[in-house]
Amino acid sequence: MADGAARQPGVFDQAFLTGVEGVTELTFVRHGEQLVNDARQGPVGEWIDPPLSERGVQQARLVGERFSTDMVDVVYASPLKRAFDTGYQIARHHRLQPIVIDDLREVEVFRDVPAGERVQDFLGHDLLAGIHERMLRERKWDVYPYSESSFGFRKRTVNAIEAIIAANEGKRVVVACHGGVINAYVAHIIGTEMDMFFRPAHTSVSVVYAGNGGVRALQSLNDVTHLLVAEGALSW
Repeated sequence: MADGAARQPGVFDQAFLTGVEGVTELTFVRHGEQLVNDARQGPVGEWIDPPLSERGVQQARLVGERFSTDMVDVVYASPLKRAFDTGYQIARHHRLQPIVIDDLREVEVFRDVPAGERVQDFLGHDLLAGIHERMLRERKWDVYPYSESSFGFRKRTVNAIEAIIAANEGKRVVVACHGGVINAYVAHIIGTEMDMFFRPAHTSVSVVYAGNGGVRALQSLNDVTHLLVAEGALSW
């Protein structure tokens, strides 16, 4: 190589998108902790879209501050309150508004159970316990009856994220969404059939690079360094 000549990307640069031009940096941020208060003991319709808890508000503020001095071109968010409000805390530092994409919403477990019913009453204790045991082993949304399918969920989330990539070539994009969504897309690019192969912490940051020719490369997973602050750890 002649002195001063730029180094040409090698095979691993091309595979993992290092030193390659036109790469889109896709940063996934899981929402902050949601307000639970035993809501899952109540009717299904009451626990689909909870707001952030007090702790979750603090987590969202901290992840927003983490990105406050970084370049962010655009922020996308799920329509669910906990994800949108987390995305807003990032977007506001850049005078942006989160762009809502409906297909970034969380997997719809028990969506076909009547909204006024409690899951444990509708399914029965024994069936519910058996479903939970299966999920521990199989980690597939298909174990849940009356729910969105694994295939349908992955199809809508991957399509939504690929559309975001197509619209933002070479940009730094933040996607505020849900643990299931992050798992679905990362599982798609690394080739695992499990729907939940890891548990993203609240406001954890995971980064994927997207390049030309459909190349996708996982860069980091489940980073929560912004929560390890002097006021006390706020992870999980």
